[in-house]
Amino acid sequence: MGYSYSSDVDSAAMAAAGGMMVVYSIIAIVFAVIVLVAMWKLFAKAGRPGWAAIVPIYNAYVLFDIVYGNGIKFLLCCVPILNAIVSIALYIRLAQVYGKGAGFGIAMLLFPYVCLPMLAFGQSEYQGPVDSFI
Repeated sequence: MGYSYSSDVDSAAMAAAGGMMVVYSIIAIVFAVIVLVAMWKLFAKAGRPGWAAIVPIYNAYVLFDIVYGNGIKFLLCCVPILNAIVSIALYIRLAQVYGKGAGFGIAMLLFPYVCLPMLAFGQSEYQGPVDSFI
């Protein structure tokens, strides 16, 4: 009643799965580095230290400080359901503080790996925080 497996098939399947995981990991690391470099540049454009982009909670504080002038508003992201609204508003406001429109902010929300580097390395300049509750 025991099951028998072919070790050749299992080995090939495991090798294929391992290879796919390595490729996926490399692609994920490349995308993470792209976003990290773009955020570093955005922070530097706003007169903040670029290294703040790599510190996990501090980068959210600095990003909210750049966008709203008050970094403590990042705590709104801890509230369920409100965090989705705050995140959408953050990307729209981020586009606005760098002189882009709300459409670019929505595109940045949908395609961050393309739009964040465009914002960071483009001709846009930091114009100061936006006054708003959210």
